Amino acid sequence: MAEDKSTCGKGFHEGAVHVDVKDYYGNKLKQSSDLKTNACVAPAKPIPAFIRQALKKVHPEVTARYYGCGLVVPECLEDCIVLDLGSGSGRDCYMLSQLVGEKGHVTGIDMTEDQLKVARTYVDYHMQEFGYKKPNISFVMGYIEALTEAGLEKNSFDIIISNCVVNLSPDKRQVLAEAYSILKDGGELYFSDIYSSDRLTEEIKNHKVLWGECLGGALWWKDLLRLAEEVGFSPPRLVTASVITVDNKDLEDILGNFKFVSATYRLFKVPKGNTKPSQVIYNGGITGVEDSFQFDSQYTFKVDGVVDVDGEVASILTHSRFAGDFTIQPSGGPGGSCGVKPTAKVEDPFQLVLQLEKQGPGSTTGGCCSTKSATCCK
Repeated sequence: MAEDKSTCGKGFHEGAVHVDVKDYYGNKLKQSSDLKTNACVAPAKPIPAFIRQALKKVHPEVTARYYGCGLVVPECLEDCIVLDLGSGSGRDCYMLSQLVGEKGHVTGIDMTEDQLKVARTYVDYHMQEFGYKKPNISFVMGYIEALTEAGLEKNSFDIIISNCVVNLSPDKRQVLAEAYSILKDGGELYFSDIYSSDRLTEEIKNHKVLWGECLGGALWWKDLLRLAEEVGFSPPRLVTASVITVDNKDLEDILGNFKFVSATYRLFKVPKGNTKPSQVIYNGGITGVEDSFQFDSQYTFKVDGVVDVDGEVASILTHSRFAGDFTIQPSGGPGGSCGVKPTAKVEDPFQLVLQLEKQGPGSTTGGCCSTKSATCCK
């Protein structure tokens, strides 16, 4: 499987990996309980009430056919145009359909016909359930390495999400490059995936079950940082991470000493290198994080607080959909030296897991102020 050399762009042709993955998710797996490891199962952690309510409205068959390694719900979604890479049965799409609202739109792309059939079957059901006059959701057959060839326009999406899917691609650089090309300026790729503690061996990469279970294709986390920079993204911001335990002795024997984590990163399509460190004040009001907004593992912005941020984060907040939700001023402004100092930036998800194990809840940084923005994506 590791030798699969799919050509992307014009004339994209699926390779052996795509065929095997479609067979695994279309034929071998009929429901989440058929998985042989827990890598593709969302970790048990508290889910915000408004997201729980949105998930409750998703049809049971759609939920039963859901496979994912995290909860992929970025903030500030109202009226946004969103793409879900590897949307599968459509669970995340239907959840997001409610969060973007009737003026927003969600597109799901998947290469597995059986999964798309489930997703498309329930479009009318969900639109009626949500009280929408017309659908704000669509599903596209295609490959995440060839988004433009699937008919998705360049510079047309505010946000791209993905839940435990990028690892299934044999050409992850191409996936990131395609995502970058169809994002609008200021857009974001917000995704959860499985990462390994080092580059995997060919034996592991060629193991069909391990690949289908999201482990054989796991990217070494350092390679994500490199590939993201190569295609143009700002440096990845690590949001959260949790340990993956395989719980299958036969597969554990093959994996040896390799360790795995489920991690969520956010990558932005914003100008780089020309924004100075700043002080920022969160104006509050983003749905679900009205009082405290955990942007990533380094920064949490609280209403009525001033936070010192580096130039990288200042550029993101200035040029992304969050621009209207923050007051940004030069360092040493009215806040003087009273701005909250951030913790050290963490890029290694394995290091973050260790930190989270050592510290109790509530040990994040602070920040921010008052007025509410009407919409996030305009």
